[in-house]
Amino acid sequence: MRVTRRDQAKRQHHVGADEVPDEALVAGMAAGDEHAAVAFVRRYQRRVYGLALSMLGDPGMAEDVAQEALVRVWRHAAVFDPRRAPVAAWVLTITRNLAVDAIRVRRAVPVGPDELGRMTGADIASDAPFDAALAIPGLRAALALLAPEQQRALVLAAGYGYTAAEVSAHESIPLGTAKTRIRTAMGKLRAHMAEEGEL
Repeated sequence: MRVTRRDQAKRQHHVGADEVPDEALVAGMAAGDEHAAVAFVRRYQRRVYGLALSMLGDPGMAEDVAQEALVRVWRHAAVFDPRRAPVAAWVLTITRNLAVDAIRVRRAVPVGPDELGRMTGADIASDAPFDAALAIPGLRAALALLAPEQQRALVLAAGYGYTAAEVSAHESIPLGTAKTRIRTAMGKLRAHMAEEGEL
């Protein structure tokens, strides 16, 4: 017998909210269950707000980011795929991305990757990029296969939205070398993730 998302949502009324798995709450939200949405928000609101506050340092902005993150989770609950990432990783990645966007909008001048790294918990100066944000299964292992200079170029380009020219300036390398490092890193990452079934 096939269990639908609506069935999962109904079953959660018969057990305590704390006992319902994250995936079932997301399924309930996707089915339009208000009780699932309330339980999910209660479970995640402190973590989401805490992450936003640690990145932004501004309670008001952190509250706005946290609220928007939870709204996005609710809106996209129907397309959540637990095979790609756990619920917690998905929610915190949405929160982190919104906080990074808020940092960029707030700043009159571009934020350098070292400063943004400190805000997000990532350490661009080291060879361990995006440690705080690597929640997608297999991504950390895939990045570990790259040379340190390719890791940095990829994190700057894909993680922080740097252009090849900005990567070139930051790393003090020719533009062609920056482009090659980004392209090579992306190719290796895609190939590894495809092999592992993560794409």
